Amino acid sequence: MEEKSSFSLGNSRLMPQEEMLEVGKKKASMSIGIPRESNRHESRVPVTPEAVELLVNNGHQVLIEENAGKEASYLNTDYSECGGTISKREEVFRADVILKVAPLTTEESELLNGNQVVISALHLPGQKESYIRKLIAKRMTAIAYEDIKDKYNSYPVVRSMSEIAGIASVQIAAEHLSNVHDGKGVLLGGITGITPAEVIVLGAGTAGEYATRAALGLGAMVKVFDHSVHRLRKLQNYIGERISTSVFHPRVLQKALRSADVLIGAVHQVDKDSRYFITEEMVMGMKKGSVIVDISIDQGGCVETSECRTHKDPVYTRHGVIHYCVPNIPSRVARTASIALSNVFTPILLEIGEAGGIKQILKEDPGLRRGVYLFNGILTSQHIGKMFGMQSKDLDLLLAAF
Repeated sequence: MEEKSSFSLGNSRLMPQEEMLEVGKKKASMSIGIPRESNRHESRVPVTPEAVELLVNNGHQVLIEENAGKEASYLNTDYSECGGTISKREEVFRADVILKVAPLTTEESELLNGNQVVISALHLPGQKESYIRKLIAKRMTAIAYEDIKDKYNSYPVVRSMSEIAGIASVQIAAEHLSNVHDGKGVLLGGITGITPAEVIVLGAGTAGEYATRAALGLGAMVKVFDHSVHRLRKLQNYIGERISTSVFHPRVLQKALRSADVLIGAVHQVDKDSRYFITEEMVMGMKKGSVIVDISIDQGGCVETSECRTHKDPVYTRHGVIHYCVPNIPSRVARTASIALSNVFTPILLEIGEAGGIKQILKEDPGLRRGVYLFNGILTSQHIGKMFGMQSKDLDLLLAAF
């Protein structure tokens, strides 16, 4: 094949021509830090050993703090054999990208070098201004993974954790109906000649859907309540079989609660002034020994008698009704939850590397960009700005400058 020249013959003269140069992305190699979670109620780890192997094979260095995966039944050797580097805590927090499950603590913020990327939960309702200002001072780029959207316009982390919480909530209820946990000794699904237990699910979202699936799978009778007829119809289609559904109406709900054995709360208050969906009076009308699992307790709860508890002390009884009100239910099944998180985070980390760094991927990926609340130490979240009286700037305009 004849080699192309940078010159051509035109009008009997050699004319200079534009030379086409290949323009491509420059792949970046990153160091990724996986610290051990400081929160004693957090058992999950954001990446599995298999994910570490994939990241290392793509040219990245993964620094894992000793025993970071212990609560999820992953040993140090599981990670090291897959190419991960077991490191001291200080070294982990010097990585280019810090990946955590829970938000950074004050002590962890002090360990940061600055000008890094941190991907973790934000948990804004319980967050303090000092947390944001500390990250600003360190010129961090911070991404709240609960706000990340995928190409299907859904929130992948929230959805996967909601699926786990929905299924686990029914398992928890079944445990506390049994005698093992001093329950009244009822089998959720019943048997031939014995009526199955009645389960009420509040909310037809992801958690409500999977709670419904789990309860039906165990043979229970299920009633689902939600504000939206559209969401109830969608749930009916997803489930594929007829279930009892209703929009929220206090009298209808109160009547259903009188015969219910289990109540799964998978909704939260619409605003700060709204009343609880389930009042204390409604709880008083429930059968003795029935069980309430309030999944939405981390958002304030949807039952008036709910109190936020821990995994170490999760259960209490009020008006003869057993209450299980623990935030972060997925930590009960840390291994499954960790794999689910890893399935979301690993492609994101690989894409950051392929794009050549965080700035380029944020320009290309609007879903990941949605989770950013700090960019190079500049607040980009209007909501956080209003919450703490801080000035924020538009992320799209900031990215245009780079």
